[in-house]
Amino acid sequence: MTKNLTPGPYTALISGLLFPVHELLKKHRTVAVRKRMEETQYWSPERLRALQLERLRALLVRAGSKSPYYRDTFQRIGFDPAAITSLKDLERLPLLDKPTIRAHSDGIRAEDAGTLARFNTGGSSGEPLIFYIGKERVSHDVAAKWRATRWWDVDIGDREIVVWGSPIELGAQDRMRAVRDTLLRTELLPAFEMSEAKLDSFVARIRERKPRMLFGYPSALSHIARHAEARGQRMDDLGIRVAFVTSEKLYDEQRAQIERTFGCPVANGYGGRDAGFIAHQCPAGSMHITAEDIIVETLDQQGQPVAPGEAGEIVVTHLATGDFPFIRYRTGDIGVLGSEQCACGRGLPLLKEIQGRSTDFLVARDGTVMHGLALVYILRDMPVVKSFKIVQESLDLTRVQVVLEQPLDDAIRAQIVKGFRARLGAEVEIEVEQVPEILPEKSGKFRYVISKVDSRA
Repeated sequence: MTKNLTPGPYTALISGLLFPVHELLKKHRTVAVRKRMEETQYWSPERLRALQLERLRALLVRAGSKSPYYRDTFQRIGFDPAAITSLKDLERLPLLDKPTIRAHSDGIRAEDAGTLARFNTGGSSGEPLIFYIGKERVSHDVAAKWRATRWWDVDIGDREIVVWGSPIELGAQDRMRAVRDTLLRTELLPAFEMSEAKLDSFVARIRERKPRMLFGYPSALSHIARHAEARGQRMDDLGIRVAFVTSEKLYDEQRAQIERTFGCPVANGYGGRDAGFIAHQCPAGSMHITAEDIIVETLDQQGQPVAPGEAGEIVVTHLATGDFPFIRYRTGDIGVLGSEQCACGRGLPLLKEIQGRSTDFLVARDGTVMHGLALVYILRDMPVVKSFKIVQESLDLTRVQVVLEQPLDDAIRAQIVKGFRARLGAEVEIEVEQVPEILPEKSGKFRYVISKVDSRA
């Protein structure tokens, strides 16, 4: 933390008692994991690597014993997980990607896993994924996020505005969830719709709420910030300490806009439902990898490691995923590892640069501006959809390319058209085309949501 501020009595009650009880009732070890992480974050890089090796060996031994997919894989390549002596031994194992998980979901699951929760990826990569995680993984991910939150002198129980769009969150607003959010002083604003009226209401609510922290997509928070600035509405007098952003690439102009308008620093976060809470920015400006839980590799196109300072695909092994192992999982993102130490004193390794995650805003027929994920989520929850690309040609026409597990039929087409028209307008033409693969742009980069309609018009 930059300072050691004493939390208010309500925040201390929530973070010190009510939230720990909440996690205990859910049989999560979140509190113990977070406290341990607040010690290990200051360990030396060598000591952290030793911890990673110990946990990696335990993960691989269990995978080789209890996961049919990995048991067969290890036997086929002659790999003995108990015999590993270095983190580099991980390079002997094959990479794990979304098609492999889809094809071997039952086999990847550990035979002693018990009841697991079903999760979906956000799908902004163009390849939605259904997978499963256990309580150990949830405990570690929540703990990692909680630790990083506390770096910025805010805590669970401080007033928070969340600008988000996932139907997982938006669909969970039942009575118990509403009670929990009220106690935690968290308020959710749906990020899908960005009409002038909605933006006015968001600005008004943030001013009324006076949150201590913001959380959301960088595109959504910067969109709200631009709107407030255009309205001549001051937002830097509310006492907001930090704006946490994640789920998309953070651009320099977005950071500058959010910081200028809200008068607070922006803390970038990187991760996902599948890969876990990979890295978070500290107040000194560095993106620290959650090394206690995650091993990050950067690989070239041939799958070989690249040196720190060079760009490569980010591949992660999550050490708390014994129930449904994520070992050498390809994120599809490009990043650069750092070799230096951060001035904050933490020994956690650095992720210097993240490339390639961005979704556009879309404009409905009536002029409503919405986040690109509004359409992504329709496709990502259809197991038959392997990958996709959405191009909004005009207010009247949106084209969808899909790679499917089976031939495109009237039922699949109707489901996509119905979902898209519910967002874009009943009169909008939706063209659905089945293709063998999604092709990259001329630049070589992949974009899965493209709007040719100016959302600022």
